[in-house]
Amino acid sequence: VPGLVDAHTHPGAEAPGQALDESLLRDDLHEHVAAGVTMIRSPGLAGDPPAWFGRDNDVPRGVHAGMWIAQHGQFFDGWGRRADHAELPAVAAAQAARTGWAKLIGDWGPDDEPVPVAVLTAVVAAVHAAGGRVAVHSQQAAGGAAAVAAQVDSLEHGMCLDPGLLAQMAAQGTVLTPTLAVISATLQDVATRPDGPRKAWYLGGASVHGELAAAAAEAGVTVLAGTDSRPHGRIATEIRALAAAGLSPHDALAAGSWAARSYLGLPGLVPGAPADAVVYDTDPRADLDQLDHPRAVILRGQLRYSRP
Repeated sequence: VPGLVDAHTHPGAEAPGQALDESLLRDDLHEHVAAGVTMIRSPGLAGDPPAWFGRDNDVPRGVHAGMWIAQHGQFFDGWGRRADHAELPAVAAAQAARTGWAKLIGDWGPDDEPVPVAVLTAVVAAVHAAGGRVAVHSQQAAGGAAAVAAQVDSLEHGMCLDPGLLAQMAAQGTVLTPTLAVISATLQDVATRPDGPRKAWYLGGASVHGELAAAAAEAGVTVLAGTDSRPHGRIATEIRALAAAGLSPHDALAAGSWAARSYLGLPGLVPGAPADAVVYDTDPRADLDQLDHPRAVILRGQLRYSRP
């Protein structure tokens, strides 16, 4: 199988607000490689990564969006850069010029105002002019609608998104990275909490998030597999979650392999492609549990992991 891809992962920090730890970053990336991941996209890091990120032979290829960019008063304290609406386009464009990506927190809590459509549209124009792409975090209906209207490149999470917008996403090429497994895993815990607007918001979106991911794939939206949070090396869990939601095993695996590689500019198993591959005993599309047991992981033409 072409090397696996985790298209939404934040390695290198133990908890929100903590600084990037280079030793932890390498350990986290080793966990990805052991799981068959040869390429990652980090739409947000706790700090600028070291020069070896995405390059050393023992870590996955990688692209990143630097630190998160957010409105004042939103997102985790100690992480990200805050900017006024008037400043956001220039801040995002400067980041994208450095790394190819900018990541905006399009909305945060259920009562927070999302970044307005006009501002997001200006951000997209500025980043595209700089030759980059825009990823937007959204877990509100209004924030998701604004991101789609602004024609962002990548919608991250997308919880509470109106399914009626999926056709537009497909037509304009906005991809969806639903981080389904981590969102679904919190449902049982949130259900035990006291009733209130925040609980209703989360349960309302998370309980149908799998249906949204399946509907997106059906509508022709490119769906990418991403694990989001710790522990790292759980791409197989996300691929299985996508399949359980209704994607075919072929499409679920594509979301964490060849489709994601193509979106990030890497070919699959074709002559002249970068030599990244994962070897399994049998076709994992026939049994997605095979993803937990790679026979070998080949990264940059070198055997990085094998089992007897």
